[in-house]
Amino acid sequence: MYRIGVDLGGTNIAVGVVDENLKMVGRSKVKTNAPRPAEEIFADMAKACLAAVEDAGITMQDVASVGIGSPGTINKDTGMIEFSNNLEFFNVSARELLQAKLGNLPIYIDNDANCAALGEAYAGAGHGVSSFIAITLGTGVGSGIVIDGKLVTGVNFAAGEMGHTVICVDGEKCNCGRRGCWESYSSATALIAQTKDAMRHAPESLMWELADGSSFNVTGRTAFDAMRKGDAAAKKVVDNYIYYLAMGITNVVNIFQPDVICIGGGIGHEGETLLEPLRKLVSRERYSIHAKKQTKIVPAELGNDAGIYGAAMLDC
Repeated sequence: MYRIGVDLGGTNIAVGVVDENLKMVGRSKVKTNAPRPAEEIFADMAKACLAAVEDAGITMQDVASVGIGSPGTINKDTGMIEFSNNLEFFNVSARELLQAKLGNLPIYIDNDANCAALGEAYAGAGHGVSSFIAITLGTGVGSGIVIDGKLVTGVNFAAGEMGHTVICVDGEKCNCGRRGCWESYSSATALIAQTKDAMRHAPESLMWELADGSSFNVTGRTAFDAMRKGDAAAKKVVDNYIYYLAMGITNVVNIFQPDVICIGGGIGHEGETLLEPLRKLVSRERYSIHAKKQTKIVPAELGNDAGIYGAAMLDC
């Protein structure tokens, strides 16, 4: 049998059909065009599911289940998206809306970061290990915990929000309302802010040239690219960013001691430029410094497909 995975984002609805060997055999994508009524979005989602099934060369009778990964607060038991700022959803009956279009198929739903973690656990960087954590460095710091093939979601399905653990008391204001959250120091958004601040204090920095003379053009790559060209101010930005990242990763290691932590998201594309110094800092700081077996820190493998794979595997 086949499973359908849906990655519901603020920009696109990406759908994939996954077979029993975890191979994606069909795809489809449509624009979300949010904000608009949930009924319209889920009608388009259903059409995208049918298009992906057609692309796979199968029929809906061959599909065992549909899984949805959505941003926001998700109640897996009721199938509700309780709140999603990106989509302007409040108490949306996602399961009912999709079943009304696709028939009485089993439909599962979870947070998109959890789905990305589950996808990497089954088909990517965490394949074959019993304890796995995925960290995504994007607009925020996303995270998901997978133990023995199952997501750890807590009593209210909100567990795993490691980006909102504090690493600096009374530090930078976070959009969650707290101060000093890891996300406020280690997200791509934070790195961009740190880069802009460094540029203001270093008018001669190569970062200005790479940003075409305007701080509005700064991205998560600006400091890394300038550092590779020998810019001292950029190197300081990158070193500080990796230090903050390492403090959070060390906390994750100390709490969970997982077999593997994978790093993904936009900043994760820096690969070993990011990971090599990160591993050195974590190895120095972790509580388990003398243990023979240690957590491996590796790059994510599935890219934008991780959420689709994870959504498809929600019924496992």
